[in-house]
Amino acid sequence: MSGVFACTFSIVFAYVADITDESDRSAAYGLVSATFAASLVTSPAIGAYLGNIYNDNLVIFVASVVAMADILFLLVAVPESLPEKVRPASWGAAISWEQADPFQSLRKVGQDQTLLLLCVTVFLSYLPEAGQYSCVFLYLKQVMNFTAEDIAAFIAAIGVLSVFAQTYVLGLLMRTVGNKHTILIGLAFEMLELLWFGFGSQYWMMWAAGSVASVSSITYPAISSLVSTNAEADQQGVAQGMITGIRGLCNGLGPALFGFIFYLFHVELNDLDAPELPADQEQQQLTEPVLENPLTQLSIMPGPPYIFGACAVLLALLIAFFIPSKQASLSHALRPPRSPIKRTSSNSSDFSDSATVIHVDDNVGLTHEKEPLMSASDHSDFS
Repeated sequence: MSGVFACTFSIVFAYVADITDESDRSAAYGLVSATFAASLVTSPAIGAYLGNIYNDNLVIFVASVVAMADILFLLVAVPESLPEKVRPASWGAAISWEQADPFQSLRKVGQDQTLLLLCVTVFLSYLPEAGQYSCVFLYLKQVMNFTAEDIAAFIAAIGVLSVFAQTYVLGLLMRTVGNKHTILIGLAFEMLELLWFGFGSQYWMMWAAGSVASVSSITYPAISSLVSTNAEADQQGVAQGMITGIRGLCNGLGPALFGFIFYLFHVELNDLDAPELPADQEQQQLTEPVLENPLTQLSIMPGPPYIFGACAVLLALLIAFFIPSKQASLSHALRPPRSPIKRTSSNSSDFSDSATVIHVDDNVGLTHEKEPLMSASDHSDFS
């Protein structure tokens, strides 16, 4: 069910695109992403507090109540974002099987070069990010010897820095260097933090890598802003849905890929509690000297999957260089195929002051104009 309804982010970004100007859109996207980052900081702390004092059932109940309150707020206080004048003709009509096809958006990716470059960039950059999210805390605990308190402080610090990066830093970069260069900067910081996680073997290096990772969080809002500014008003949801679909694919592949690479390099990330030992063995274990983690002491690459992720982000960085800063609208690639227009012949003896003339343009769509069939001199001849 979580995968089926994992479309919230694309719908939120489409809504923001409908109610903001292009000049303010990137800042609005950064604010939305920062809100999500802030929730990632506060919700685990609240859940852990309620779980420790009461039980996990109360945590699930509170989360459900908050979700229901969110739905009621959307129904009561949030208006429809798409103005009536730009709504498609199919607004409110039944959904066809072609529209319900979940792979239709992926098939349209190759129809536009710019959209293809953006989707490949998202795939190569978010694949290691999804894998990192799935195992970074176990990696810090098992390999880097972080305590539970250290991990909680790490989450809080990275969340606060991410909020700052996606609000202030993102807006500053968008105003100074533009959308495309902001994406390149975010990818460069992501590659740097992955390399730091992969080669770092000291406690302070993990904190430094996490700080760099917070700056790399500007990449996705910048990409979403670039997609939004080049999509028509009634195609914002489709465009954002393509990017979110690629991220959803990475959410499934990234953790599996990171786990497989850890397995290949014999790095065990096991969070299960150790079995209880007999009293004599426990006493012998306590008297033995504690050795440093051999993986971090002898290996120059404690985190092999992070190195692979850095290579993937490097490819994304190279591909992002070919993304044009300004390009034509993506709406032609996003729209479903139109049915042919049925033309009818008209009787030349019938006169009318005006008629609707339909111009067909493959890049723009259908536009309707009122053109007079008779000029003023024609009227004077009949008078």
